Amino acid sequence: MTAGKPITCKAMVAHAPKKPLSLETITVDPPKEGEVRVKVLANALCHTDVYTLDGLDPEGLFPCILGHEAGCVVESVGPGVKSVSVGDHIVPGYTPQCAETTCIFCMSSKTNLCPKIRSTQGQGVMPDGTSRFKLADGKSIYHFMGCSTMSEYTVLAEISCAKIAKEAPLEKVCLFGCGIATGLGAVWNTCKVPRGATVAVFGLGAVGLAVIQGCAMVGADKIIAVDINPVKFENALKFGATDTLDSSKLDKPVQKVIAGDLTPWGVDYSFDCTGNVNVMRAALECAHRGWGESCVIGVAASGHEISTRPFQLVTGRVWRGTAFGGWKTRRDIPILVDRYMDGKLPIDDYITDNLKGIEKTNEAIDALHGGNCLRAVVAYE
Repeated sequence: MTAGKPITCKAMVAHAPKKPLSLETITVDPPKEGEVRVKVLANALCHTDVYTLDGLDPEGLFPCILGHEAGCVVESVGPGVKSVSVGDHIVPGYTPQCAETTCIFCMSSKTNLCPKIRSTQGQGVMPDGTSRFKLADGKSIYHFMGCSTMSEYTVLAEISCAKIAKEAPLEKVCLFGCGIATGLGAVWNTCKVPRGATVAVFGLGAVGLAVIQGCAMVGADKIIAVDINPVKFENALKFGATDTLDSSKLDKPVQKVIAGDLTPWGVDYSFDCTGNVNVMRAALECAHRGWGESCVIGVAASGHEISTRPFQLVTGRVWRGTAFGGWKTRRDIPILVDRYMDGKLPIDDYITDNLKGIEKTNEAIDALHGGNCLRAVVAYE
């Protein structure tokens, strides 16, 4: 029995920005009150992990254990934990949900941004201000996004654990921990795109394709997929795009092509999935005069700011953003998993690379950098 005792296991540790991860033997302490220790069985690489490893995240701390799209099994629970038990299958959520009646954010239907552990999560520690990870020399390791799933075992806050059906394949449904859920939620929750809408999607990675899939599932009439890499257009069309546009080959700004050539007044909804502030502006300015909405999904590098002429907003456009697609983690991830299991929400095609063994994580990062990888999933067993 390992409950209540430290566990020694393998983890991929980020010691510094722009350096390969290091395979280390670490110690994972038992969970404290309100915490859950889990065995990680599968982890999917997300661009947010790479963003931090590249030194672009203002909250990036080193040494740390990255990773936040995972499928896990509960190994032990700390005092006071009631919502999950040993043996339960969970998907960690980097956006927690305390669900307390005193939390105005959890009680609101307008947001999923529960602030209960936000401050400590941003500092790379557990809610009590300490870490559960140690290197072999005893040095503490920072947590990442409240998840740190590039380790065979990790410790999570109970309010970050979404309990899912045990029948669901963890190496598939781990994708609902971030990118795919974010893209779908931006469409269904944040913008509530209706049947018959016209849409432009900028950036055709996994998040952009999830936006396209979500729009296609609600019956959008026109879905314009925009990227500077035409190799990505095949996937965009497969996921439901009706038009493709290589914005690097145009003789005028892409927003003027969309609002003027491809549509008379612009699209009803546009989505930025790039994190590029210039693209964010183009996405807003191709939105329909009078009622167009543009949603920022991509995370820009530290210090970057967005800009446009105020007239773009005065003439009826709305600029909004989304975090984790508006999903309330513990309530909604299980629903997404059930829809997948029922065959109503296919996600298998997002997984382009499968690797075996935690030590293959650097290869997964290389695949993601290669440009043709949507999601690389590393199975730890």
